[in-house]
Amino acid sequence: MLVTNGMFPGPTITVRKGDRAYVNVHNHGDYGVTIHWHGVKQPRNPWSDGPENITQCPIQPGKNFTHEVIFSTEIGTLWWHAHSDWSRATIHGAIVILPERGTKYPFDRQPDEEVVLVLGDVMELIENATYTGADPKVSDAFTINGQPGFPNNCSNETTYSLSVEQGKTYLLRIVSAVMNEEMFFGIADHNITVVGRDGAYIKPIITDYVLITPGQTMDVLLTANQTPGHYYMAATPFMDSGAPYDSSNTSAIIKYTGNYTVPSSPSYPSLPSVNDTVAADNFTNSVRSLASTEYPIDVPQEIDERILITVSVNQLPCNKDSCDGPNGTMLAASLNNVSFVTPKIDILQAYYMSINGIYNDTFPGYPPHVFNYTGISASEYLIPSTGTKVRMIDWLSKVELVFQGTNILLAENHPMHLHGFSFYLVGSGYGNFDNVTSPKTYNLVDPPEVNTIGVPQNGWAAIRFLADNPGN
Repeated sequence: MLVTNGMFPGPTITVRKGDRAYVNVHNHGDYGVTIHWHGVKQPRNPWSDGPENITQCPIQPGKNFTHEVIFSTEIGTLWWHAHSDWSRATIHGAIVILPERGTKYPFDRQPDEEVVLVLGDVMELIENATYTGADPKVSDAFTINGQPGFPNNCSNETTYSLSVEQGKTYLLRIVSAVMNEEMFFGIADHNITVVGRDGAYIKPIITDYVLITPGQTMDVLLTANQTPGHYYMAATPFMDSGAPYDSSNTSAIIKYTGNYTVPSSPSYPSLPSVNDTVAADNFTNSVRSLASTEYPIDVPQEIDERILITVSVNQLPCNKDSCDGPNGTMLAASLNNVSFVTPKIDILQAYYMSINGIYNDTFPGYPPHVFNYTGISASEYLIPSTGTKVRMIDWLSKVELVFQGTNILLAENHPMHLHGFSFYLVGSGYGNFDNVTSPKTYNLVDPPEVNTIGVPQNGWAAIRFLADNPGN
């Protein structure tokens, strides 16, 4: 198991808003690795952003590389992780971005303490799935701060616990480093108040559960206002498709300080069922930007370009002696029916040094084949084209990206993340996006400013951003 500094999860990096950090990464593993600073915009600094052979080459075994990490408007909680093959499953950690000195959090009550909670999963090595084209194996266990917890007997003695004092308020910085599943999270007998997501403040949401997508982060206030005792916090998967998934859960324990009789069976949170789409949508749709005078937002009201991208699970013909995907094929994802081919030279270097033959700028801004995306599976589009294609965007253009889920092979929720930018999630829905009617449902007043979203199963999500960060 590849880990960082002997820790799983890895160490937390703490900075203040607007800081600049230098992180020297030594690769003691057996193959190349890169590190991505998830949600950090890195203005004019794509060379340290991390995607393997996109903005930089992997750090080779036995070598090291110093990343320059430039923070700008981000505030709250983000995270870092490996961005090469599947190594982010175990190579990751939190980034805590404190307010500038002399300022406070925009909360009614300032937290007494702050705690990082990293949701993760322990997975068998799945490079074999990448090689053979099979479905990746489901995780062996979900974790909170590296431990599966109850009811997983393997960690009864090492379950993570958080000591709290009655009457105090705690800022929980939650990171979802889970590889595939969206997760419900809650704490038994306690309401929590969500105040931030993806490095930006939101209007407070008082709730007894949250839904968090792989790659997302949340800032949550917990007030210890119950009878002193032990209470479980837990995370369980949300899965509304037929894809394989880990049906287990993970937990940790809230322990009040003081003298009391420890319960033999602490209260366990009642979370939505694994396929409760209504609960998932209710939480997701309740998230709104704080949009205050101190923390304004700037949502593009008009756009210069709309890009519609279909998101699909496809099959590729087997290029080996045998493959383990459906009917002997290899499973592959595609955008606009193009399955990405990772180049041998990073694209950013090829662009700046005018190296020909590494990529082309023909990625389509609209699906090359128009069909009923969320209707019956279109078998004629099951095998996509392949290539290393990019989309060129004009400086300072106001861009709308619409991610459209499809029913090709298997419809499922797809996490999507944009490097170099935060963006506004202005709308989402089920079925096929309509250029006329769908924009009428947009929220252009206080949409959440985020960096990672989940595209609904058999649905769409629309985001807007200003293209003001060249190179990403």
